[in-house]
Amino acid sequence: MNDAFKALSDPSRRKILHLLKKQDLSAGEIADHFNMTKPSISHHLNLLKQANLVDAEKKGQQIIYSLNTSVFEDVVTWFMDFITKDEEGDKR
Repeated sequence: MNDAFKALSDPSRRKILHLLKKQDLSAGEIADHFNMTKPSISHHLNLLKQANLVDAEKKGQQIIYSLNTSVFEDVVTWFMDFITKDEEGDKR
């Protein structure tokens, strides 16, 4: 979970996730939306993969990236649990 929060802390990685929410994309297609080098995009994608927020599948010459929604479900569950416990604490 710590890797997911670290990955989500960067605005560029959040933008990549937003792009992948719409459709699966190659690294080149993702890079077209940024004003940064392809190695920098690759670095961000690697951090997202390490956090299991994205999946990568080789298709021919390209690697296609997609969202791993199960990790997002875990993060949302953690937030909901955190909020619920906080509300219970406020009632005491």
